[in-house]
Amino acid sequence: MNWSGLLDLAEEHGVQGVLANRLEEVSFAGVPADAREKLQNRMRAQHLFTLSMTAELFGILQAFSVAHLQSVLVKGPVISLLAYGDPAVRSYVDLDLLVRHRDIQSASQRMLELGFRADIPESAISAGKIPGEYLFRRPGTHRIIELHTEETFRYYPKPMPIEALFSNSRKVLLDGREVPALSLEDEFVLDCIHGAKHFWESLMWVSDVAAIVDKHPELDWQKAQRAAADVGAERMLIVAVQLAASLLRVTPSIGYTDHLHEDRTTELLCRNIQSWLPYAGVAPPPLLRRAMFRLKMAGGGLTGAAYLMRLSLSPTQEDWVKGAEERRSWFWDAVRRPFRLFRKYGSNE
Repeated sequence: MNWSGLLDLAEEHGVQGVLANRLEEVSFAGVPADAREKLQNRMRAQHLFTLSMTAELFGILQAFSVAHLQSVLVKGPVISLLAYGDPAVRSYVDLDLLVRHRDIQSASQRMLELGFRADIPESAISAGKIPGEYLFRRPGTHRIIELHTEETFRYYPKPMPIEALFSNSRKVLLDGREVPALSLEDEFVLDCIHGAKHFWESLMWVSDVAAIVDKHPELDWQKAQRAAADVGAERMLIVAVQLAASLLRVTPSIGYTDHLHEDRTTELLCRNIQSWLPYAGVAPPPLLRRAMFRLKMAGGGLTGAAYLMRLSLSPTQEDWVKGAEERRSWFWDAVRRPFRLFRKYGSNE
């Protein structure tokens, strides 16, 4: 076996922590000493990074609390806790916090006061421009914090029900402290939408879904279905669970299993995903396949077409006219976006 290649592939797919846990369960039987050392060194680095990010999180939550800003932690360490029982098993490169859009200026100011550098100019925020995320970096480190709002989660087919999410939120224990998180069902739906956003190009996202399904029999599938239906993500939920079932042999409790085979389009979508999954995101699907995937994932028909059109014309910071970030020019930014997408993905046709 090419252990070096296996370890590199696990890292590319974000599942080296899962691999390390499984090998540890069998006492690394048959694993060469150099491969074992390489994996353990990587995991030590991942644990140290996780600890540093957790410390940042606690500081941010404290600052937000003082400023009476409500937020919830999503993805990253929350998924790692839910899926694997340990915030350091799953790899992630940033922390994601959800805040209300009306609070973004105040939240951004708190981040600057904490010493972070903003990627999005304050003038752009004041002008009402909406990026894909409000990104903040700790200078001299690799620590990145992303603030999201109901406006930045544009990959929800329908508007994110921000007030319902906050109302249903709960506390989870992270390194002995309570941190705000979404309900189990809301987080699960968000993760399914996030995987669909990225075309399920990483095995990590499929593994997350499979592990949550396996470890949380209390997951209320009716609530999850309603939450998905409320935002037009029914097919995204079904595709996620079908991927977990077909690739990792995990199925939900009786009562939801029948939904996996009611929609034949999901089988086609899953086959498409499996065709590009081995490349771990380094060979993204070409533009036309991306467009058809988006259309079908949102339900097809007029609903899917409207979703595809919105994503195609909703500019992010990459589409903003350079040097005009402080001006509200949504129209020209929207016109530029399809051309940028064609330049980025059209050559892969």
